[in-house]
Amino acid sequence: MKTFFNTTPIFFLIILILQPIASAKEFKGAEYRTKEAFTYGRFEVRMKSPYREGMLSSFFTYWDGGEGIWNEIDIEIMGRYDDNIQFNTITPSQSGNHVGHLPVSFAPNLDYHTYAFEWTPQYVSWFVDGVQVLQQLGTHIQTLTKPQKIMMNVWNPQYENWAGVLNPLSLPAFAFYDWVGYYSYTPGSGNYGTGNNFTHDWTDDFDSWDTIRWDKATHTFGGNGVDFIQENAVFNDGKLILCLTNSTHLGYSDAIPPSILYARASPNKVLAVFSEEVDQTTAEDVSKYFINGVTINNAKLLADLKSVELSVTGLVIPSSNNLIVLSMTDRAPMPNTSSAKLTTLIMPQALTFPIKINCGGPAELGYLPDIGFSKNTEYGFLDGTSSIFPSSLFISGTDEDAIFQSERYNLVGYKMRVPNGKYNVKLLFAEKFYSSSGSRVFDVYIEQNPAIIDLDVFAQVGNNAACMKEVANVDVSDGVLDIQFADKVNSAFISGIIILVATTGEIEDQNIQPDNFKVEQNYPNPFNGRTTINYSLRTADELSFQLYNTLGEQIFFEDLGLVQGGIHQYLFDSSNIGNFFLPSGIYFYVFTTSSKRETRKLVLLN
Repeated sequence: MKTFFNTTPIFFLIILILQPIASAKEFKGAEYRTKEAFTYGRFEVRMKSPYREGMLSSFFTYWDGGEGIWNEIDIEIMGRYDDNIQFNTITPSQSGNHVGHLPVSFAPNLDYHTYAFEWTPQYVSWFVDGVQVLQQLGTHIQTLTKPQKIMMNVWNPQYENWAGVLNPLSLPAFAFYDWVGYYSYTPGSGNYGTGNNFTHDWTDDFDSWDTIRWDKATHTFGGNGVDFIQENAVFNDGKLILCLTNSTHLGYSDAIPPSILYARASPNKVLAVFSEEVDQTTAEDVSKYFINGVTINNAKLLADLKSVELSVTGLVIPSSNNLIVLSMTDRAPMPNTSSAKLTTLIMPQALTFPIKINCGGPAELGYLPDIGFSKNTEYGFLDGTSSIFPSSLFISGTDEDAIFQSERYNLVGYKMRVPNGKYNVKLLFAEKFYSSSGSRVFDVYIEQNPAIIDLDVFAQVGNNAACMKEVANVDVSDGVLDIQFADKVNSAFISGIIILVATTGEIEDQNIQPDNFKVEQNYPNPFNGRTTINYSLRTADELSFQLYNTLGEQIFFEDLGLVQGGIHQYLFDSSNIGNFFLPSGIYFYVFTTSSKRETRKLVLLN
């Protein structure tokens, strides 16, 4: 399910009332749920999700006993992403946001992965392929007290900002479940999970429908574009397959040939995107494609198995032109082949550097307005909610108050279409909601790499103050610069983005950094062993690094010599400071130039 920051979504209240199917909806989905409810334990599944915009597949627990009390723990894989998983807890009188987004290095639709969560009276932790990726410890966890049923479903949320828009041409779609296991919570006497506090109770390998343990749902709810029907929960080849279909072709069958959804031009290339996964031999047959006046030299099926990159010569940008796909074959057990399809080429409108985006706000001060990312846009957000604070709110540390007064929160990320190359990325933040350290903590990933870990804007600069994070030399090789946010405590947010072409020497456009020298807070902080410190110089200068204890005693010194202008990183290793053992505690690090000193606090935990 979906929550929004500091709100109680109306559709959640509607979902509480499960409606028997009365009026037939356009699409049909499926839900598989246990008859028994469980209190605490470790819940595991091995599954492969569908990759279709406008839908999701899930593994979750839910209290369906009524009483106006909501207890739910979620793993949701949104079909619009091939690199992101969503976790959530929904609790009584929920305040704040408990959604956590996790960028992943694999495509959940291309192979099976094991997902799990542990539910105890003290915490809920989520795991991907055996590795803990998120833990929630807040007081809301103590309200997860109701016994919950284990559930899996596929459905079509009617909330486009969250799920995207389902194209009927992309159906059918299938979520494959290999097995589900339950481990009871047995602290002090178990042999599995965190602290060996869990004991295996059962695993279902889904060889058939166990009618003693499981039900196939036959209901729907507000905000859901499907009816759950029993025919769409199918067992085949040792797998439970939950199907999302139209109202005519039900169950685990595919009689619909692939369609071309769109084709987008770029210099010397055309990206053709299909409604479903297509056969590689057919997809890479150059003779299957035609563009008037253009030579198609090569066709390459990309990793998502739905996109084909055409290398072309003679394509004029901008121009009015069409791509004709003479035929295409899908990957169904009994393959379907389409007839000729035509689509108009989407022409790019190149962004001008520096690219500046007012996240959550309108166009102003030279910044582009916040828009959603789609096939027709050059940049934009994915998911999230916009908020604009009053223009009278003063933001310290900047003369661009209007940019920091707006924000987008509870978001998955941003995408910008840029030429392949290296870029310097500036991320702008100002904490205007929380007023204590630890109230909002999140990570930022750029091009799938962790760029900022455990960002707590309030802890670094306080309330209503500009905070800028810079990441240098980001390498883009697929034509899209991708920024993602991973929530840890409450909802990630951002106020602005600035993208510059990476150059040597002086960094341009330092509007919120008027000084020649700036030092960022180390991350992670607290840390064990090694931590990273970002700093920037507008022009070359002599630089040194010192570390002091709380008594003001210098315990480490390093002469960094002449450092060129630009954005840099300093890696501090607490085990590499000579023969001196650095105990746990609070320290102060100092960077000194020829004219300025910058001091920050760090916390070492051995």
